[in-house]
This record gives sequence, structure tokens and C-alpha cells, in this order.
Amino acid sequence: MGRLCETEGLTDIQAEILKTVRQFVEQKILPVATELEHADEYPTEIVEGLKELGIFGLMIPEEYGGLGESLLTYALVVEEIARGWMSVSGVINTHFIVAYMLMHHGTEEQKQKYLPRMATGEVRGSFSMSEPGLGSDVSAIKTKAVKQDDGSYAITGQKMWLTNGGSSNLIAVLVKTDEGADSVYRNMSTFLVEKEPGFGETAQGVTIPGKIEKMGYKGVDTTEAVFEGHRIGAEQILGGEPGKGFYQMMDGVEVGRVNVAARATGVANRAFELGAAYAQQRETFGKKIAEHQAILFRLAEMATKVEAAHAMMVKAARIKDKGQRNDVEAGMAKYLAAEYCNEVVEASFRIHGGYGYSKEYEIERLYRESAFLLIGEGTADIQKMIIGRSLLKDYQL
Repeated sequence: MGRLCETEGLTDIQAEILKTVRQFVEQKILPVATELEHADEYPTEIVEGLKELGIFGLMIPEEYGGLGESLLTYALVVEEIARGWMSVSGVINTHFIVAYMLMHHGTEEQKQKYLPRMATGEVRGSFSMSEPGLGSDVSAIKTKAVKQDDGSYAITGQKMWLTNGGSSNLIAVLVKTDEGADSVYRNMSTFLVEKEPGFGETAQGVTIPGKIEKMGYKGVDTTEAVFEGHRIGAEQILGGEPGKGFYQMMDGVEVGRVNVAARATGVANRAFELGAAYAQQRETFGKKIAEHQAILFRLAEMATKVEAAHAMMVKAARIKDKGQRNDVEAGMAKYLAAEYCNEVVEASFRIHGGYGYSKEYEIERLYRESAFLLIGEGTADIQKMIIGRSLLKDYQL
């Protein structure tokens, strides 16, 4: 192991968890990642291995069968997994966001019902805010849950970009409930929708049409979800009370942005490793290309960007672990890490020269994967809007 992405102040337990995950990545993920990614094949054996390691319950409290670890521990684990194959970190990310939302906003009955089975991976979560033609404007969602005479709800609408949409059996879905509040943000609720894994009609009134074909981020299933009068009880509203969905989702997204920053750092770290290794093997003009000043400078810049991204991600995670809001820090970490990841991957691609364009080399996969990080959990422009608005509140005249 090199010296990049080291974290000060970790406990012995945290260090042991990271050591175990790192070994798993080296032995079980890296050797098969490129082959599975090119085949767009779901990493079933890898996911089963993560279940055995307890990763699906990493942050779920011990009283519900989890390991009770911090967001920092989780983020560092994600960083390690993304270094191996970013799609695998996507498998656990949305699952964890749903678990986090249940932990912090669910009723005790909801926690008892879902968290123990989420900790083992028996229940796998996905969450859904976006819709076709909607993009980042969450307040404009059209999917509605209409209250029925018996107190239940009927959900109708179309949702977009569900990571784990096919493989999950629990969706946290944001809908409009129009309970008469004076703000659009207080007229949204999060429902916990149960379904069967797979595609087609997976529950009454719930259809998962199939996987969306993507340029990268393969293996993990990304889908739409179509609701046509799906009947669901009021007890499935997260927290048991309508009108709080937007704020619950935003709390989850803050955690998700730390996750994306961790993924970006992991991918960037791997790109640096590949670039550094190739530069010490490839020869031009009678010497290793690492001995050319142009390549040496490029490697120095890459390593510095990896370290900066890691430091900001760690800071954002630690602030959230203190129970403080971290919208600015998470936005900064996600924005910087994603941008730097793309720059580091491109630099490594350039070091590889023509071979970087070949599917035989791993950097080709990273080149396609890194583009997703610019838009996942909110685009760079959205992050800058969040950061700018918050800073003006602190620095207002």
C-alpha cells in the first residue's frame, strides 16, 4: 500500500475493518471487475461476500443487528470498494441511504420491521426522487399518493434513475401527498414500498421496466419505476406522518454526497496507482517514462488531487457524525472529489497513451465510470448553488 488516502485518528476496530475490506477488494473484486463490467453482469458473488463481511449493516445500530459504525467508517469502506469497482459501491450506497433514513426518521415499528433484515442484506434498499424530465428540480415531482376513504393511499406516477431498482425489495419513494400545507416542500412524503426483486410487475401497481443502458457504471442495475394505482397503507409513510418527505430525502442525500465523494476518491486513487505502475514499466527514448519530467509532474499533480479529495471527504463525514448539518461540506467534498477524479483519471489515461483506449487495460473502465460522478447525487452546478447560498447566509452584509 502507498501513502495516499491514509486517515488519522482511526480506532483499532476501524483500522481492522478497512484492512479486511482492502483484502477483499484485492482478492475478490479487482481480479474480476473489468470482465464483469464489460459483460454488464451483476456481481452476485461479490455482493454475497459483502453480506458475509457485514457491510450491509455497517452503520445500522447493534440493537438492530448491525455493526453500529460511523459514517466515516462507512465512507472509508466505500472508498476502498470503489477503488476496486465503483459499481459495487453503488450496490450498497442506496441500500445504506434507505437504512440511514429509517434510523433517523422511521418509527420504532418501521425500524424493527426493516433494519435487522437490512443489516443481513435480506432486505435490500433503493430510493427514488427523480422523474423523467425533472432532473435536479425535486420540488417539481408529479408522482402522487392520493388518500383513499379507508385511510390508505394510491400511488401513481413514474420515477427515474433507481440504483438497485431491480435487485432491491424495498424502495423509499418521494411523492406528492398534497395535505394542504402552505409550501410545496411540506406537501411531499416518503413511502416505504415493498416489492419483489426483478423486472416487470414486481408488486401490485409497481412495474420495473428493465435496466437502463449506460456508458459506464455497469453491473449495478439502474431502472425506472412505474406506479399505477399502487395501494399502500399509511403506516408505510416514513416516520408515520405525511409532509416530511422532502426533508427526510435531503438528509439522506447529504449522506449520499459523502458517499459519492468517497467513491470519486477511490476511483481517483486507483487511476493514480495504474498510472504510476504503467509509467515505471513503459520505456521511451531509452528510459522509463516515469523518468521524463512531464510524466513526473503529472503524477505529482494526480497524487495531490487524490489527497485533497480524501481530506475533504473525511471532514464532511466527521461533521455529519457529530450530528451537525453538513450540506456545505458534503457539497464541497462531492464537487471537488468528482472534478478531481475526472482530472486524475484523464491524466492516467494520457500516461497510458494508446493502450488507455484499449479495453484490455483497466483505465478504459475508469475513464467511463468517472463521468457518472459528475452528475450522481446532484450535478456540480447544483453543488455550487448549495454551497454559494449557504455561504452567503454566513457572510451576508
